[in-house]
Amino acid sequence: MDRSEVTRRPLTLSDVTALADLFATAEAVNPTGEHESAEDIAESITSPNVDLEHGSLSWWAGDQLIAYALVRVRDGADPVHQLRFEATVHPEHRTDELGAQVLAWVERAGRERHLKVFPDAPLELHGHGHENQRWYCGQLEKAGYHRARDFFDMRADLGALPPKRELPSEFALVTYEDKYFDAVLTARNITFAEHWGSTVQSPEAWRHLVTDSASFRPELSFLLLRGDEVVSLVLSDFYESDAKATGVRELYISHVATLPELRGRGVASALLGHTLEEARAAGYERASLGVDAENANAAVGIYERCGFAISSRWYGYVRAVDATLGS
Repeated sequence: MDRSEVTRRPLTLSDVTALADLFATAEAVNPTGEHESAEDIAESITSPNVDLEHGSLSWWAGDQLIAYALVRVRDGADPVHQLRFEATVHPEHRTDELGAQVLAWVERAGRERHLKVFPDAPLELHGHGHENQRWYCGQLEKAGYHRARDFFDMRADLGALPPKRELPSEFALVTYEDKYFDAVLTARNITFAEHWGSTVQSPEAWRHLVTDSASFRPELSFLLLRGDEVVSLVLSDFYESDAKATGVRELYISHVATLPELRGRGVASALLGHTLEEARAAGYERASLGVDAENANAAVGIYERCGFAISSRWYGYVRAVDATLGS
């Protein structure tokens, strides 16, 4: 297509249907297992870490959305600001020229957003691609990104679960309620501090992305308490758009965490096993989660013992950039 026929502008909330169509078209060609509705996308792009006016760009051929990119600042930089970005290009418009354009904009916008929030910290751009997204992964590598990490999608058939471990009797088992909001976020920030690519999460972002999300299922999210302290947690989501696309009711385990001093005692395995049994009783057929292949706490093995098996792989791409504009 003639470049003169392509227009560019920041995304707006009115674009969510066009984005959903773009994602569905890309998913049909390069399946990742993700099916996002317009409602899912609207929730995602209105996150506190997104500035649509300054941190997004879309490419249009007439009325057709052919590409978009978006950058997300983080809540912390300790010591590096690991700014995240995402991008999708329509399968019929995938050229090296457009791929380079999209990623060049990501770098410019990433620098600008970084200087607004963490001007004194080093900057890294963090993106990800599924093993089936070969064109996009190739574009990242051409732009100087290196594959720094692998992540697994894992699934469990809830009709064939292994025997679960007994829950430790010294802790109180409770179902999530908003009164535990602060204690859960504290436990999350402590336990995820050592995870690659993770940083602290602000209460505003945590509420928007997790506990106030339309996908969150508090009735299938469980905590173990020691007094007022959360020592272990399993939080769950359900995506209606996935169920509609696959015909399977799948519970997504968004967070599994146990305080460092309790690791190695089977606490997480017991709480996850309890969650899976409750999900089965509630009519779910399958559970899924994502995990760092090199997780320092041997999480892959824990999940396998709970009945999960690897279903696909994602790649984490990183590029360190000079945060000074115009360099």
